[in-house]
Amino acid sequence: MLDAGGQVLLFGLALLANTLSALAGGGAGLLQLPVLLFLGLAFPTALATHKIASVALGVGATLRHLRGDGIDWRFALFILAAGLPGVYVGTQVILQLPDALARGALGVLTLGLGLYSWRRPALGVSAEKANRDRAGMLIGALGLFAIGVLNGSLTSGTGLFVTLWLVRWFGLDYTRAVTYTLILVGLFWNGTGAIALAQQAPVQWDWLPALLLGSLLGGYLGAHMALRHGSGVVKRAFELLTVAVGCKLLWDAAQALV
Repeated sequence: MLDAGGQVLLFGLALLANTLSALAGGGAGLLQLPVLLFLGLAFPTALATHKIASVALGVGATLRHLRGDGIDWRFALFILAAGLPGVYVGTQVILQLPDALARGALGVLTLGLGLYSWRRPALGVSAEKANRDRAGMLIGALGLFAIGVLNGSLTSGTGLFVTLWLVRWFGLDYTRAVTYTLILVGLFWNGTGAIALAQQAPVQWDWLPALLLGSLLGGYLGAHMALRHGSGVVKRAFELLTVAVGCKLLWDAAQALV
């Protein structure tokens, strides 16, 4: 059990992680999940606790984004229908993996995500609809299903993968893709994963109030900043953090295997 100082620290880290996530279009798990691991939680407990807290990110971001431009709800339902089955499949896979292997996989995913983002600084500058025919939608659905599996299992950075997929494959601009990601992944994908994981792994309930409050406020603040100012500077800082966290997790996994 964390003391008052630990709870304040946990709240601050959740606020930072979720503000960056809401601003960049995903990635709260890149910071929040490793923090829970570094504080001593076992991987299944950290994953289940983080997944529950991440729903508050979706709530906070949704409250802000719904005040903006309209959303194509048919396209939103398509994203949900394609991704939710993958989320459930992912939750059934991850808890069967050894702790060191799970940390290593999380590190590889985190590091690769940071390097990928760094190599594409101008992604999603303008919108241009693409791949909306039957074949394009089918391939798009398979991509969302695969990301859903990652969301339910490794969880780290999968929101940003959704954002990048919506930009790269469907031609959305970055701001619009972030809106879909934070509402649909933050609320529905993460909500499905939270329910499934909480039934399989213990949850650190006494850590949740600080995590939920930080996630809720961070989601709203980050969405507000994204809509008003963009995310160029924060994106660069986010990339540096993903590389640093990924390297640390790979180091921890290697040490556990020695």
